Amino acid sequence: MKNKRNKVLIPILIITIILLIGCIIYVMYQMNSQHNSQEEYSQLASSVAPSVSKEITSPSIDENLVENPIDFQSLRAQNDEIYSWIYIPDTNINYPVCRSNTNDNFYLDHDIYGNYSFAGSIYSQYCNSIYMHDRVTVLYGHNMADGSMFADLYKFTDEDFFNNHEYLYIYRPNHKLTYRIASVYSYDDRHIMNSFDFDDDKVFQEYLDYIQNPRSFTKVVRENLELTTKDNIVTLSTCLNSGDGRLLLQGVLVKDELTK
Repeated sequence: MKNKRNKVLIPILIITIILLIGCIIYVMYQMNSQHNSQEEYSQLASSVAPSVSKEITSPSIDENLVENPIDFQSLRAQNDEIYSWIYIPDTNINYPVCRSNTNDNFYLDHDIYGNYSFAGSIYSQYCNSIYMHDRVTVLYGHNMADGSMFADLYKFTDEDFFNNHEYLYIYRPNHKLTYRIASVYSYDDRHIMNSFDFDDDKVFQEYLDYIQNPRSFTKVVRENLELTTKDNIVTLSTCLNSGDGRLLLQGVLVKDELTK
């Protein structure tokens, strides 16, 4: 009887060990892939945006052309679907932004070079213009365990960090866009651009009202900020740490400067 039991248990044990080893190898592969991906983005930032962190200042009233630290010519030579660059001070968010012309979610699991990547890229979908002129533009990024992509959006759920970091910046060819961060909050997983008709002033104003007063357990809101239908919003979207839904950081455009 004991021998029969052993004959059953030994194969099960061997299969379990093989599966465990396979899982460990897979996790190590993904971690190494994420590390290599982040290294590539860091090298890219050093080569095409070496001075972005030094260039950023609070919005000014200077009407002269400002410097554009992003070498878009080099970026577009590598991938012509790169159309902007996002930077948020004191976070790891310092990345090119892509939009695929053929597959809305291509950059969900591909890097900016078109290679498969678990970390993906920062991207928008075809429903949004690359010129950032839409009333609401949604940018997507993974919430990576190593702190890359849009994981650092969670820093803004800390009220002190939120209050001390008022602006995010998006560069386009010949433009520097400054957004004032209005709020951050947890939300459901609906597709925002498909769920709201932002051409309708009433619908848009209701969305703006929600930004300023989100019904969420996780939320931080900028006080004394009034949003109107004349405003342009950028919505940064990433996965919640637990459960279904999204963490959204909302910014309102306060300055669009021409650059050299």
